[in-house]
Amino acid sequence: MKVTRSLTAVPQSAGTVVTIGNFDGVHLGHQAILRRVIARSRELGLVPAVLTFDPHPAKVLAPAKAPLLINTTAQKLRRLEQAGVEEVLLFPFSAEFAGLSPEEFAERVLRQTLNAKVVMTGEDFRFGHRQSGDIAKLRELGVQLGFAVDAIADIDAGMRSTGQRISSTGIRTLLGEGKVSQACRLMGAPFALEGRVVTGFGIGSKQTVPTLNLAAENELLPRHGVYVTRTRANGTGPSVPSITNVGMRPTFEGAAVTVETFLLGEAPAAAPTRLEVEFLSWVRAERKFASPEALRSQILRDVGSARRFHRRFAASA
Repeated sequence: MKVTRSLTAVPQSAGTVVTIGNFDGVHLGHQAILRRVIARSRELGLVPAVLTFDPHPAKVLAPAKAPLLINTTAQKLRRLEQAGVEEVLLFPFSAEFAGLSPEEFAERVLRQTLNAKVVMTGEDFRFGHRQSGDIAKLRELGVQLGFAVDAIADIDAGMRSTGQRISSTGIRTLLGEGKVSQACRLMGAPFALEGRVVTGFGIGSKQTVPTLNLAAENELLPRHGVYVTRTRANGTGPSVPSITNVGMRPTFEGAAVTVETFLLGEAPAAAPTRLEVEFLSWVRAERKFASPEALRSQILRDVGSARRFHRRFAASA
């Protein structure tokens, strides 16, 4: 997948079918849109493309209201590539970019950089300075600049029966409540944290459950608690069954949030430097125990619960 990070004067492809959005979480609704983009591009012999932003526009336009993001930029790009996107304009959103008129946006971004032949977007799409352009304006500019505009109706990817509209905001709420299995269902894949392995305090080793400590690069962490997870080391090989605690280590008067993972399967041959931890199911809330011994007993029960979950998970796969 080709990733362009700036506007260019010369189109980077022979022609694209492009959709525009933040795509945080790349959830089932996003995936349904991407399937339409890919189908249209194949029909016309064009390249399926996405225009997305880093940072999120709200971090520039309304920092106090900006959401914590579900994905790192690297995760989002991987998910877009897995969905079949072939070209991404990952644009560094800025106040200058926000000041482009609708005409400048269409000319410089859609025509010059992306060589858009079809733009697929929602009926409520707004663009340009102070969101002064709407889909009618986009269609008008498309006639002038040589691209068609296909409107995409609101998509819930078959979730109507639950009454639950799929949105990145809704998924953030679920993760904040510890409902990782529901979030997984709406995302079409587990929520995952990734980052470097860092040195911990050795508490897990003293409890006979030595853990790997993750310095998560994600902005959004799930609710503090214990989770059934699976973990991949150094971005290679299969995921290993694991159990993960996210929280403050209240039994030991912890002052900072930590992400600690205990591998239930075979540990990597070499000490990992990076981890990706996928969250599968909630186990329990974090709480303070009367003694390290009481904590150890609970950890062993948690490990037993996680092993049973993984056995059921493997049997149903």
